[in-house]
Amino acid sequence: MLRSSLVDVAVAAVATAVLALLVPAVHAEIRTTPVVSDPRPIVFFEQFGFARGGKATLSISLASWRIRPDSPLKTVDASLMGFVLISGAQFPSINNQTEYADADPGGGTRFCVLTSGHALPVLRLNDVPPGGAASTVTVDEPGEYAVVFSNCQDGVEVTMDVRTEMYNVRGPDGARDYLPVGLQPLPAIYACVSAVYAAFLAAWAWACARRRDAAERIHAVMGALLLFKTLKTACAAEDAWFVERIGTPHGWDVAFYVFGFFKGVLLFTVIVLIGTGWSFLKPYLQERDKSVLMIVIPLQVIENLVLVVIGETGPTGRDWVVWNQVFLLVDVICCCAIFFPIIWSIRSLREASKTDGKAARNLHKLTLFKRFYVVVVGYLYFTRIIVSAFLAVLSYRYKWGVNVAVEAASFAFYLFVFYNFQPVERNPYLYICEEEETAAEGLEMDNGAF
Repeated sequence: MLRSSLVDVAVAAVATAVLALLVPAVHAEIRTTPVVSDPRPIVFFEQFGFARGGKATLSISLASWRIRPDSPLKTVDASLMGFVLISGAQFPSINNQTEYADADPGGGTRFCVLTSGHALPVLRLNDVPPGGAASTVTVDEPGEYAVVFSNCQDGVEVTMDVRTEMYNVRGPDGARDYLPVGLQPLPAIYACVSAVYAAFLAAWAWACARRRDAAERIHAVMGALLLFKTLKTACAAEDAWFVERIGTPHGWDVAFYVFGFFKGVLLFTVIVLIGTGWSFLKPYLQERDKSVLMIVIPLQVIENLVLVVIGETGPTGRDWVVWNQVFLLVDVICCCAIFFPIIWSIRSLREASKTDGKAARNLHKLTLFKRFYVVVVGYLYFTRIIVSAFLAVLSYRYKWGVNVAVEAASFAFYLFVFYNFQPVERNPYLYICEEEETAAEGLEMDNGAF
């Protein structure tokens, strides 16, 4: 049972890594977590990258426990329940100890994480008086550590309030830095990203105003997307800045979720509207196009609500891994749904190129939408899969590099979309007047690509 619990902890760690790519907001490193009638042998609380001399403080209050009716235990040994710090490098060693204990037929007592030499003990429940207790541990070996509660007694449910406070000490004055090693550059990174998108938004507004006659309704929607992207990254910078200094986001996490919600909805809406050719190929949406929007937008609402639940409950919640799986499933469905309008536009453009006598113009439109399709696939594949694989092998000291990679890919995607669909009177992709013979030859070579 303990081995399966360690697997659950590993799954939670992987889910945390994947979610960190999709949720760049920084969670507070000072957190109070209620645990209510929890019988799990392993409970994963927090993960933090420590420098040498970093400190972890755990405060426990209102601690109580009871034996479940179906348990063979008669009494509870509180010394077999407590908190430890486990380095990421030590998880394989602890797992090996667990396997060895399970394989030993004469082992008698099962393996307990609290007694492992690979775990750094913090506080046991037998040392907690009725009024509560706190313990501070100094980390001598730098690394990424997980705060884990271990209950080595089957059938015992634990209830308590746990306050975790983890930080690194910097400077001669001993100032506390609540950002883990590897995420300390985030305030500057997000501030720069926000400034870049603010300049992007100003340039887009100037381009739309200068070419007002060529501007369509889709360009206003695209401008709103840039606005919320700018606000979201600005809130992420403030969130990280406050967490770094005082350990709490000071309300900036709420603004981050709000602006992130609108940004997520608008991003998928813009992709769907461009994919259907709305404002470029036709001034209206067909019923199937509306159906895609009616699927994508509610799914984005659900995804952002699940995002808030995941971010606010943390990995301690019993259903945290399930919520992560729901989040990833909804995200995958959204990513798949937005491909259909693009494919429909590509097919209709190919058919129009063959029948309506405007092969040259439609062929160049077809080329644009095929490029758009490839870029959307590449963007989603990179930000959902490639970067998560990169994070799995990256040292904890350089996790900020993943955030930079995601933001760079996002900016490149935005730049491609906004450049190719900018308001231009004679857009080279949408208003081409080439010879029909040349277009026909190109169409013949292109035939069968989709």
